Amino acid sequence: MLRYKLIHPQILAALGSAGHGSQVLIADGNYPFATGAPLNAQRVYLNLAPGMLTVTDVLAVLADAIPIEAAHVMVPDSGPEPAIFAEFRALLPHLALQPLGRFAFYDAARSSNTALVIATGERRVYANILLTIGVVPPE
Repeated sequence: MLRYKLIHPQILAALGSAGHGSQVLIADGNYPFATGAPLNAQRVYLNLAPGMLTVTDVLAVLADAIPIEAAHVMVPDSGPEPAIFAEFRALLPHLALQPLGRFAFYDAARSSNTALVIATGERRVYANILLTIGVVPPE
């Protein structure tokens, strides 16, 4: 047993094979998982039931496990900012969220840099976040 928050073997393997500049998509239950990411991206389905697990549940664990240098979010064409963005900011206090429109977000997530796609049971809309893995500096 690992003494670490992140213990999911498939996610650990995908992160272990990714590196600086690789991207991780944590997506809500409405995201088009089959077509919204490159075919070679590792897919992990944590969408057990509606509302289980949430994007923020997964983000909290990943933020503890990997260095994150950028976070892109999907924004609606109009209307207020999705409330979940405040939770993203609380979990990533060192980063400014980088907004992308829906189709620009899909294009970014389909990049060959996307190494891992995590499907959640998140029910909130526009609750998708695309993380860019940063660098672990030498000691």
